[in-house]
Formats: sequence, structure tokens, C-alpha cells
Amino acid sequence: MMTFSARRTTVSAVAVAVVAVGLSVLSGCKGGPSGAGAPAPASSSAVPTSSAAPVAGAFEPEQALAEAEKTPYAASIKGVTEAAGREMSTMTGRSNLGTSFTGRAEIRSTGLWMETVTTADANYVRNRTQEGSGWVKAPRSPDNEANYAGYAKLLLAAGPSAKKGMENRGGVPAYHLAGHLDLDQVASIDPRTHRSMKAKGVTGFDIDQWIDSQGRTVRFEQRMEMRGTQAVNKIDFSEFGPVETFAAPQG
Repeated sequence: MMTFSARRTTVSAVAVAVVAVGLSVLSGCKGGPSGAGAPAPASSSAVPTSSAAPVAGAFEPEQALAEAEKTPYAASIKGVTEAAGREMSTMTGRSNLGTSFTGRAEIRSTGLWMETVTTADANYVRNRTQEGSGWVKAPRSPDNEANYAGYAKLLLAAGPSAKKGMENRGGVPAYHLAGHLDLDQVASIDPRTHRSMKAKGVTGFDIDQWIDSQGRTVRFEQRMEMRGTQAVNKIDFSEFGPVETFAAPQG
């Protein structure tokens, strides 16, 4: 029988892997020409609500996703990574979506407090746990992007079972999609996550995704088993507006 201390060590080791995967999921996001994955209205990151009653403003997800391809936008993002029911890391930030990914983010977990800024040609990182730490510039990663509309289209391609119907989330009409995706299915739409998860033995995951009438992703939940531990990434999008410029940080 595994002792408590041994189990704690095992869970801690898994937690490190989960956080690494979570960071790859949470810190890069995009919806490209093949479909702009995006968020919903400003209050959508509040506690989700759903209703079995008819929802006003019903729409078809295929039509909404086609609409999402037309207009890039900026959105605030809040993400949480959990393992075995425990919160492992959080991320807050703002990014441009539906176009080449740029944005800023703050990521926290036990012993980690990191800020990142991604511009059109570089990535900047600052370790806030070290007093006086400055920004470190690195080349921009060509695959630091996740196409959320691409995820939605993969779910729809699975057939009618993926279409869970309209729900009311925080007063916003949203279409709920759900299903299981094999890891290799996402290689082309989310190469960074594909690479990170494959290295850690993940072979697939369950997805729940809610999109609004403009095809923007309101909420994205990704569940997987990693080394015997259940892990989940949860991401909310809000405060939409025109595309913004993210400049290199100073200091």
C-alpha cells in the first residue's frame, strides 16, 4: 500500500507535469483563418449558469464559427489548471485572437510568479519571485498559438453527439459542444499543446466548449489523465474589443 508521504511525492511530481502542460495551454491562444476561436461577453467568466429552458437567441454553431473568421479582436483571459481536484496554477491576461497571437499574461503557481509579453516579433518573460528580476527577451515561438475554433470544428466533425445545445451562461446565449479528441487530432491546430502533452504521455482528452453567436469561445474545458492523475484546464474569455497593440515591456 502506498504511504501518504509517498503518495504526496507522486502527486507533487505529477503536479509539476500538469502545470507544465497547463502553461502551454493557457499562455498561447489563437483563432486563425481556419476558424477564430474566441470568447464571449464581458461577464461570461462569472460562475457558469445553464438552463434546460429554451434560450433566447438560439443559433447554429457552424454558422457562428464561420462568422468568427471575419473579425479579429482582443479579449481578457482567465485560466486555471487543476490536478486531482487541486488548483495547480492560474493565468490572467489579455490577448489578440483571430489573428497572429500577441498579448500579456501573469502566471502563478506554488513557487512560480511569471509575467510574459508576446509582441509581433519576440517574447518577453520576467520572474516576479526574484526581486529586481528584469525582462528576458527570447525569439517568438512560431507555434505559440491555439486555434479554439479549430477545436470546435473538430468536435463538430464527430457528428451530432457533439452538439449539446443552447445554454444560458451568465445571461449570454451560448452553444455547448463536447466530445473526446485524440491527441494527434490537434497537432495542426494547437502544435505547442500537442508537443507538450505527447512528451508527458497524454494520448487524448475530453473537451467541453461553449461558443457565442459570433463563434467566439466563451469557455473552454480540457480534461485528461496524466500519469494516473486527473487534470483539467479551464479557460474563460471576456471583455472583447478591437485588436490591440502589445509593445515590448520597459525596464
